[in-house]
Amino acid sequence: MDRLQQLSYLNQALLAGLPQFSGEAAALPKDEATQRRLLRTLMNVCPPGLPLGEDFWAVQDAFLTAEREAKGVVDAAALPELPGHPGIALWQGDITRLRADAIVNAANRALLGCFHPCHGCIDNAIHSAAGLQLRAACHRLMEAQGHDEPTGQAKITPGYDLPAKYVLHTVGPIVQNTVTPQDRAALTSCYRSCLTLAAERSLQTVAFCCISTGEFHFPPDEAARIAVETVIDFLQTPSSIGSLVWGTTPPASSNTPSGG
Repeated sequence: MDRLQQLSYLNQALLAGLPQFSGEAAALPKDEATQRRLLRTLMNVCPPGLPLGEDFWAVQDAFLTAEREAKGVVDAAALPELPGHPGIALWQGDITRLRADAIVNAANRALLGCFHPCHGCIDNAIHSAAGLQLRAACHRLMEAQGHDEPTGQAKITPGYDLPAKYVLHTVGPIVQNTVTPQDRAALTSCYRSCLTLAAERSLQTVAFCCISTGEFHFPPDEAARIAVETVIDFLQTPSSIGSLVWGTTPPASSNTPSGG
């Protein structure tokens, strides 16, 4: 299959399993850009557990892998270190391009990814690039847990079609009006929980987004200070982690999502 054929196949398979979109199956768009947006929309609203079959997974993985390579994979471990901060790098760009042992996802409490079609949050971007297996894996974690994910903790899943081996999912604090001591403590816990879990899994390279600074409205300057202080403190104790990367908020003209 070429790219357009893959898109048509994937869209038709998802439309067949999503009755609320059944009327669109007969009017499947012909151009590639519209079909690609439709695919992201359908992936975003697809519930976990939808039976899709081995052929679907094979085509989805081939499509997303080719798209990943076309965007260009960036080796997180090879990024230049910040002066005076060995092992820490700063990078502006799409976190779904980073080859790392783990990237961090600023998730919501349901931990199933963003269901808002084509939304600009990092949760949506990561799930869209990883494939529907990521939502299914998160669903299994949440079913086993039996309740929403608490703020400040962390879960780990495979990265599936991402260049990263794993995704660390953490729920940051939502700032209502002003930042409270509880918000600061929760954000600190997000970073520490991700690092602790990564170290427990003997991971070496971790790429963070700017947790809670997007949809959750934590002021970026203060969030950055908390993140840096927490990481530097954590690194005082020897662990497997040897390389940390922070993504920064991209220019306004960029479509790259910010964290949380």
